[in-house]
Amino acid sequence: MPQNSPEPYEPVLSAEVRAALSAGLPVVALESTIIAHGLPRPRNLTVARELEGLVRSAGAVPATVAVLDGRAHVGLGEDQLERVAGDPAVRKLGHRDLAPALATGASGATTVSATAFLAARAGVGVFATGGLGGVHREWAAAQDESADLRLLARTGITVVCAGVKSILDVPATLQRLETLGVCVVGYGAKHFPGFYLSSSGEPVDWTAQSPDEVVEVIRAKEALGGPASALIVANPVAEADQLDPALHDRVLAEALDACRERGISGQGVTPFLLDQLMRRTGGASLEANLAAVRGNVTLAARIAVAAAEAE
Repeated sequence: MPQNSPEPYEPVLSAEVRAALSAGLPVVALESTIIAHGLPRPRNLTVARELEGLVRSAGAVPATVAVLDGRAHVGLGEDQLERVAGDPAVRKLGHRDLAPALATGASGATTVSATAFLAARAGVGVFATGGLGGVHREWAAAQDESADLRLLARTGITVVCAGVKSILDVPATLQRLETLGVCVVGYGAKHFPGFYLSSSGEPVDWTAQSPDEVVEVIRAKEALGGPASALIVANPVAEADQLDPALHDRVLAEALDACRERGISGQGVTPFLLDQLMRRTGGASLEANLAAVRGNVTLAARIAVAAAEAE
């Protein structure tokens, strides 16, 4: 397990995270992109603190991941958290961006792919996020697919999420995960979550009803060996907190039409659709997003605790 060492490219563990991992205590990794790029200031810092607090309340140690001045950090201090939340120069880093960011001394918030990679490298086994990236709509024309999928296909970590963003091609994403050999388990649900929605309408093959059941899947997966890959625990947002499905479908359909009319394609599609959902739902999509993240963080902490107790 990496320690706080002079090696410039090794992840730097906070003292709290390092001590917890050394003692076999539960740790949950958290991404930082939602802090730097997913929420308006100053609410982003409030939410960052809240999410870490939820992990602690469930009995685990939070390990928010980011790159600061060319050093990858697993676990942030308060001043570092404030910097990620408040510095507009903080970049957005996927897994592919880590090497140039470290080599040039850059600072950036980590996406799902970068967070999963750094957390697993540090020895953290459970990671909570909002929604994964996936296969984009009209993939046959643009062949646009999130880097999250391939990274998770070769990284042994448990990821608790609310499915993939509903603006993506959910059936194609599930097919891609199957092709890549990534196991998906619905948590208390027989259908894959729809991020803002409790259900995407797509069935899942396996369901777990408790953190202990998830831990049994983790243990069986480790015992089997074979290629390293993630376990995705798909945890739906509560129906009471989801975005109104009719509103979601109408706004998304209209936003997709607007994309075509304006000639928006490639990397410009996702931010445009997300912005349209936020504006045209009066911020309700953001609140559903946050409700999903809170639920995922709490569940991830419960899984991490159950896993530590099972050791």
